Amino acid sequence: MSPLYFSLNSAFMLGLMGLALNRYHLLSALLCLESMLLTLFITTAIWTLTLNSVSSSIFPMILLTFSACEASAGLAILVATSRSHGSDNLQNLNLLQC
Repeated sequence: MSPLYFSLNSAFMLGLMGLALNRYHLLSALLCLESMLLTLFITTAIWTLTLNSVSSSIFPMILLTFSACEASAGLAILVATSRSHGSDNLQNLNLLQC
């Protein structure tokens, strides 16, 4: 395994472990998700460069678009939660509360 693939795999796994273990604040969960998606973007960009095909070059742009949509929706939820509850704790987000 080359050092590039090892570092990308390690970055993705660190983001996944951060998301799984750090479940107290919404902002830290969003940062872990964003790091995972950026690692996937870099991986798909390298993958399309190695394939040398034009048809697969759209995949990184689609992934980057979904990543931007996820970030904007997450920040909107963060702002709404911090305004209504006063903090960004994930324990405050209960679906049974009105």
